[in-house]
Amino acid sequence: MTKSPETRDGTAVPVTGLTAKAEIRKDRWGITHIRAESRDDLFFAQGYNVASERLWQIDLWRKKGLGLLAADFGPGFLAQDHATRHFVYRGDISPEWDSYAPDAEAICSAFIRGINAYIDRVLAGGAPLPPEFELFGTKPSHWHPEDVVRPRTHCLIRNAISEVQRAYTLSRSGKRAEALRKHLEPPVTPTTAEDLDLGSIPLDLVQRYQLAVAPPTFTPDRLSATMDDAWKWRTTSAAGDVTQATDSEGSNNWAIAPALTETGRPILASDPHRVHGVPSLRYMVHLTAPGIDVIGAGDPAAPGIIIGHSDFAAFCLTTYGADQQDVYVYDLDPDDPLSYRYGDGWERMEVVDEVFEVKGHAPVTLPLHFTRHGPVMLEEPDNNRAYAIRSVWSDAGTSAYMASLSVMRARSVEEYRNALVGWGAPTMNHMWADIDGNIVWQSVGWSPIRPNWEGLLPIPGDGRYEWDGYISPLEMPHSINPANGMLYSANEMNLTDEWQRTGIPIGNEWIDGSRAQRVQEVLYSRDRHTLAESQALQSDLTSIPARRLQAILKETALDGVAARAADHILGWDCWLSAESSSGALFELWFMAHLIPALYEAVTEGEPVPPALRISDVQSALDAMERPEAWCDGDPIAFRKAVIASTLESAWGDMVSRMGSDPADWQWGKIHKLTMKHAISTAFPDQAGRFDIGPIPLGGSGSTPANAIYRSDFSVLTGAAVRIVFDVGNWDGCRFINLPGQSGDPESTGYREFVETWADYGYLPMVFSRDAVDEATIVLTEITPA
Repeated sequence: MTKSPETRDGTAVPVTGLTAKAEIRKDRWGITHIRAESRDDLFFAQGYNVASERLWQIDLWRKKGLGLLAADFGPGFLAQDHATRHFVYRGDISPEWDSYAPDAEAICSAFIRGINAYIDRVLAGGAPLPPEFELFGTKPSHWHPEDVVRPRTHCLIRNAISEVQRAYTLSRSGKRAEALRKHLEPPVTPTTAEDLDLGSIPLDLVQRYQLAVAPPTFTPDRLSATMDDAWKWRTTSAAGDVTQATDSEGSNNWAIAPALTETGRPILASDPHRVHGVPSLRYMVHLTAPGIDVIGAGDPAAPGIIIGHSDFAAFCLTTYGADQQDVYVYDLDPDDPLSYRYGDGWERMEVVDEVFEVKGHAPVTLPLHFTRHGPVMLEEPDNNRAYAIRSVWSDAGTSAYMASLSVMRARSVEEYRNALVGWGAPTMNHMWADIDGNIVWQSVGWSPIRPNWEGLLPIPGDGRYEWDGYISPLEMPHSINPANGMLYSANEMNLTDEWQRTGIPIGNEWIDGSRAQRVQEVLYSRDRHTLAESQALQSDLTSIPARRLQAILKETALDGVAARAADHILGWDCWLSAESSSGALFELWFMAHLIPALYEAVTEGEPVPPALRISDVQSALDAMERPEAWCDGDPIAFRKAVIASTLESAWGDMVSRMGSDPADWQWGKIHKLTMKHAISTAFPDQAGRFDIGPIPLGGSGSTPANAIYRSDFSVLTGAAVRIVFDVGNWDGCRFINLPGQSGDPESTGYREFVETWADYGYLPMVFSRDAVDEATIVLTEITPA
């Protein structure tokens, strides 16, 4: 091995469970490279290594996903455990394993043996216990192979929450208010049974679901809750983030054929947008053993990688808008509240009694209720009514990303597409580019066939509305080597006109198409492409909504403060940098003033609750561009009145926030990212040790450099990792991962990538054996005990 001067060789560590020596190398850019002599030893070493870096994170992931939090943290977590257990996979485990790869069970078994080996070392005092365990007074638990795949609630799918919100706004606030809340593509009028009163459907029927999918929060009062207080914690402070994340977690990706690149090699780019957190959502790892050589970003709690490359091909993903959930409404038998009407008779719910360990208390047994469609979310015996959610999670093959175990080892386009047949959830735009020059887009994920409704509103559970299986995976929308040499997706509605005419409906709720428009604009503007240009596009801060609203401001006669505000926006190039004064005014105006005013103007009936006013950007833009569709009076007068009043109020808002001189205004002064560790709310004195930020950021949810924010403008979502692949020149690939590789707050690796990420920088992702050896700064050998 050629050693760099910084190389430090560690003492070999004997570990029970290995059959031969394995190497764990850390390069100077933070990536871990693992080499082993067999498949099982490789994934054993991956589990061992990730436990050494992220033990608290993966232990919490397991306990949250299986509904085991109360055993460690007390009665305040019992309701969340109860909610989560409704969505744990309960089917036959054999088809679950078979869906992902022929050797998925063997891989997961080796992976958890590695995790357990490191846990044994920690519990024996041979390795330090991570500080989170010390502060909470808890210990890591051992894993079983099924623990990797049985949790479902870490995978956000759609659209149960939106169905209930649509029923609420349609019945109380009118069609225009609902259209402002969520833009539907392709256009469709949502339907349900004529005898189902939408106004009778309560918003809190998704409370249990939101609690199940929300990350655990550790506040002092929740941690000190008694058994009498346990059910006060049926809601979560993260519920708003859950709703917004469902609508905002996306990504950009694109593939460029070799004929259009300067090198004659394909380019693939990916930057998955997820809710930011610490430790990092993703873990960068390189896995090498006979028959396996892959590198990229993986889920810390699962073997393999999700986004990355082998020596043959690169692969990546973005969220796809297929609808995988439905809300069912049941009439209950007045004489038996566990029986619901189905067909011409009554069908009894399945009751599963689950035992819950609770810290400081005797175990508690609680029932879970299931209909033929899925877990019951709310029961109203006084109204003889119950509600359940049907989702793909009940079926084998829907553990998030697990089919990547096959994807990462595919050696042809055919093998790649066949590997995706077992990808049940989440729904994705999956992309591939290989050294033979092929580029492929394949939409993946179980997509239900609904013969007689759109899946946009709750429907009766009496048998009139049933799924008729799933669309055949290989018949889902896809493209192989398109004639124009480019593929891209950014969560936009990308069903072709032909599919919309002749294909099975897939979904009508997609993410703001502004990013996709900008990506297409940049890609189509060049005859030849470089890796550096793809990096620049991932960091692009162009706001398409600002450009569209500028066109309207130019033709709107204004005076006074409103005219001054309009001029300030019109003098801007729509580059939404953190330093932008005009950008700060625009975003404040658009999101905090214009959209609320539109809600007030178009609502007929009750005001839309603030929690539901996560307006669709495309709907708000449409209301400004086509006011005649949004009002009953003079559309031009309507638009001018809304613009004038909201520009004036936004200007005053900016003055109160940043002073009277626009030269002092900056978007990054209010648009900041703070990554809060789960522990810092429980132990505020530890916040400085565990939290990262605040970091001023540019961008918005509509710029390719995604930075979606909450109502207080704090950043919620963005690129967890950015990677650009120079396909075939594997040492030339580049990456950045926020905030770092390590979960230890005392490690330099905990926040090592923050500055580079915030500056839209990249680091080498070396792959060849010689390059990895040269870049190694820490070498650890684990050997059979």
